[in-house]
Amino acid sequence: MTRYRLTILTPLLAGDGQRLAPIDYMVWKDQVNVLDQRRIFRLLARGPRLETYLSQIRRAEKLDFASWGGYAQNYASRRIPFEHPSSAAYYARASAEHLFIPTFAASSAGEIYVPGSAIKGALRRAVVLGMAGEASWRTLGEALAASDRAPRRPGAILEQLLLGGPSQDWLRGLMLSDSAPLAPGGRTRIYLLRTATLVQRAGRAELGWKMSPRGAVEFRRPMDSTPHFAEMASPGAVFEGSAGAAVISSQGKARRALRWSGGGFDWRQLLAAANEAAAQLLALQRRYAEATGLRGVAESMARLEQRLHQIREEGRSCLLCLGWGTGLLAKSASLETGRGPYHELLRLLPVYREQLRTGLPFPKTRQVVFLQDQPATLAGWAELELHG
Repeated sequence: MTRYRLTILTPLLAGDGQRLAPIDYMVWKDQVNVLDQRRIFRLLARGPRLETYLSQIRRAEKLDFASWGGYAQNYASRRIPFEHPSSAAYYARASAEHLFIPTFAASSAGEIYVPGSAIKGALRRAVVLGMAGEASWRTLGEALAASDRAPRRPGAILEQLLLGGPSQDWLRGLMLSDSAPLAPGGRTRIYLLRTATLVQRAGRAELGWKMSPRGAVEFRRPMDSTPHFAEMASPGAVFEGSAGAAVISSQGKARRALRWSGGGFDWRQLLAAANEAAAQLLALQRRYAEATGLRGVAESMARLEQRLHQIREEGRSCLLCLGWGTGLLAKSASLETGRGPYHELLRLLPVYREQLRTGLPFPKTRQVVFLQDQPATLAGWAELELHG
């Protein structure tokens, strides 16, 4: 069995679908103090304040710090620092609907881990991206055009077209465990993200920042846009787990039970596909950042491109973009969104039809991670290394 090491390069959120509601935490001393509600309930049950506390939880969008701030100081199950002190001020001004904080995947004991399915999904997408061509997109487009309604999972049709049915799909043999759980202390922070977009000004596409519900604001005022907060693993954090391939070639009964007739598993082919997908995505993201004047983001993408050049020569690792906030391009099986058969296919899907009619480059938005209160990078980049 091979071991893998996932090293975080830009803030990354591998979530489990859980979010902290504004009544689950309080901000104090530039950190999010997650309230230990069970302990608070037991404490308040001894006196007359329990009903008052429950009444505020039912009515309030946030807990009143003046009344309950002592509990944030003394009865917090976790204390997650903001990446920068300025985030506390943005939190104070934001409406409660924007203060639900996605959290990192965690065990019942509160230890964080990266789900193996997140890594496997990124690798599988890379393989499909490398295999998809004009012919496959045209075939998929014809299938969608002939359908009475858009399928819920059009990507599944493409995967079967390229990889074959269950008995031919060689990626079925890929096995990746969840990473070993780690204590979250020092490995995660609350990061501030804002949504950059493109707007038409004087016939040109320029940078704007999304503000809910009004749309884009003046490009010189990113601090007026709607902030988003997320618990993300910090660059430098390392997660480790096991990786391997299903050994069924010599097990006739297992092969028949799984209806397996695929060829052998090739790690080098998989890593090469992932690195090629990363190269295409990084180049596209860097061009977007340069065109919109996001200098910090462009420099971050350039550093990742340099790292990618190094690891492609070594052949033991790859760059992946995974997790929350990475956007459509990190999950798509084609990056040719402005022309060609993939573009025509997107026009058939109602969810994208109106956006494509604007004539602006698609997709026009990016979730930008702010560091030191400045737009600095994009989320979700990590290096996957195999060893042992």
